[in-house]
Amino acid sequence: MLTPVIVLISVLCFTSATEVGLNGKVVLFPSETDSSLVKLFPQKSMALSAFTLCMQVGTELRGEREIILFAYRTNDFDALNVWREKDGTFALYLAGKPVFFHLTPLSTFRTHLCLTWDSSTGLTAFHVNGRRSVRQVFKLGHKIQPGGTVLLGQDPDTYLGKFHKTQSFVGEITDVNMWDFVLSDAQINALYANLNLRVLRGNIFDWSSVQYETRGNVMIVQDD
Repeated sequence: MLTPVIVLISVLCFTSATEVGLNGKVVLFPSETDSSLVKLFPQKSMALSAFTLCMQVGTELRGEREIILFAYRTNDFDALNVWREKDGTFALYLAGKPVFFHLTPLSTFRTHLCLTWDSSTGLTAFHVNGRRSVRQVFKLGHKIQPGGTVLLGQDPDTYLGKFHKTQSFVGEITDVNMWDFVLSDAQINALYANLNLRVLRGNIFDWSSVQYETRGNVMIVQDD
């Protein structure tokens, strides 16, 4: 007689159908969890040799705690992740390898945060409230691979699984825009000053028209 085998399958289930557009809205993660997240659908392939990623972030999290700000995971590794590390430094991970920057700390007041990288030169920099960090050379010649998934709120240690609440984001995120090229310092300053938004909307993620799904305790709040 055959003994029945019970197989448990963990599936990433979303609590809402795909929605479109977050213009004038904020994504609020009210509490620390290992389940609450937002999935973003890119408008173009994530096969990238350069990018600019911008967002506005506010959090009350303090102390020695990792905070995931943006996660793009493929089957193989963390293809493009942005972190605030335990020691307060900020990090960009490409293909699981990091480069670190010492930046102004995040706070309860929103920080306008942008990150640029160009494969042809390796030049990488953060912009905080319109001010650019020193450039570093990182992953010269690297290509970011397509076929993964972008999440806000959680870092998947496996493909869309194995989340840790002590790495989750708690607070507000808004105005996530991403381009497949490097914006100039002047363009990023204009974006921070809330100018030329029609010109500067991302061609990979455009917050005003992005497709997204939510899971868990996530609130979409009007930005007054």
